[in-house]
Amino acid sequence: MKPTPSAELAARLRQAVTRMNRRLRATSLGEISPAQASMLATIEMLDAPSLGELAAAEQIQPPSVTRLVKGLQESGHIVQKTDENDRRTTRVAISPQGKRALNEIRDRKTQFLNSKLSDLSTKELHKAEEMVALLERLLGE
Repeated sequence: MKPTPSAELAARLRQAVTRMNRRLRATSLGEISPAQASMLATIEMLDAPSLGELAAAEQIQPPSVTRLVKGLQESGHIVQKTDENDRRTTRVAISPQGKRALNEIRDRKTQFLNSKLSDLSTKELHKAEEMVALLERLLGE
């Protein structure tokens, strides 16, 4: 018989994942805000989205997208361009500087986790590998 998960387990998992995400963000961002880092990653993933596509993907209002895009453009992390098929539409693309910033953020997060993992025993590292596989399965990846 399959065990039934408890609400307490679900709450503990949510809290642990949330705290880990906060810790990773705090140790990695550098000169850009969490919202800007998220937007950079979304721009990279969507490959030159329109501002409307960005708003939908980030689940924020268009004025917030406009403000974030302006800041990222002024800092050289993204470039704006007019859509070739619809001149009324503005698209944004990650710049080489933005790509470097995103890679640095990812590297700092990986280094942070690697330093934490290096404190674990061999047995705990195996458990961590199992945990990662389980989280990937839960996320459908």
